Amino acid sequence: MEKYIASATRYDGTTQYKRCGESGILLPKVSLGFWHNFGNLTPYERSREIALCAFDHGITHFDLANNYGPEPGEAESRLGKILKDDLAPYRDELFICTKAAYDMWDGPYGSWASRKHLTASLDQSLRRLGLDYVDLFYCHRYDPNTPLDETLQTLVDIVHSGKALYVGISRWPLEALRYGMRYLKEHGVPMLIYQGRFHLLDRAPHEEGILDELQSEGKGFISFSPLSQGLLTDRYLNGIPEGSRMTEGRFLKQNVLTQELLDKLRALNNLAQQRGESLAQMSLAWILNHKVVTSVLVGASSTQQLETNLKCMQSAPFSDDELDIIERILK
Repeated sequence: MEKYIASATRYDGTTQYKRCGESGILLPKVSLGFWHNFGNLTPYERSREIALCAFDHGITHFDLANNYGPEPGEAESRLGKILKDDLAPYRDELFICTKAAYDMWDGPYGSWASRKHLTASLDQSLRRLGLDYVDLFYCHRYDPNTPLDETLQTLVDIVHSGKALYVGISRWPLEALRYGMRYLKEHGVPMLIYQGRFHLLDRAPHEEGILDELQSEGKGFISFSPLSQGLLTDRYLNGIPEGSRMTEGRFLKQNVLTQELLDKLRALNNLAQQRGESLAQMSLAWILNHKVVTSVLVGASSTQQLETNLKCMQSAPFSDDELDIIERILK
């Protein structure tokens, strides 16, 4: 088995970087998400190899949240150990983010976006990570019950405290996002980036006007679940394999894979093969083809899977005919 170890040969042109909106931050076009495969159901050494493989390929952005696991907090604890054992000398080359606002601990303060939850959660995250600060801290979801000013002022104060360098917003509706960007800018802590689900099968951020708003405001966008939990790969083209995420049924249900969807996936796969790439690589490249998109967040169950997906950064540009074909397949 190949051994991954942080080295001085990372920046060899394999990984491409893109400016995050109009900020000073460059992010890799492909970032490593810790939602899956960094919990206690995965052997630690596999998690470590994936993280080091990513870093050795120039993937400097690691995306976490307080409740990523299982168990909640385990992903942050694992990265904390990887940082201590392997990556501590390279801390300033990494862009580490975490989030809060989803269910994390029992009681009335363990979730949502109050000042109490966001502040306490970030303190817990920093302890698990073994860090003094994170590079980016998100409000993970919109809270309809907490006043927006309370949530937003907490984000401002977190930056002023030195516990985060930048703040982001995830999964907020358009009007709340507009208000939030304005508030943060007026208080000297402009929003860096918005995180949302955006891929070939889910265009909601575009349809809702979020991408256009971010473009006009000079903000970045990062797509989570860009492969639709594995649907936009070759894994389900011939049915549901044993041991797949769909057989587990936790996040991806078997009834999603209708014959109509399967026909579309096979047609997309045929186009990808004509382009000389996998369905996953083409799907990631399609997202990155949008000007406002800074990066896509990929998970990985192995270093081989990660290295395969990183090839999307070398994908050929889409022709107008190819984009039209994609739209006709998915209409």
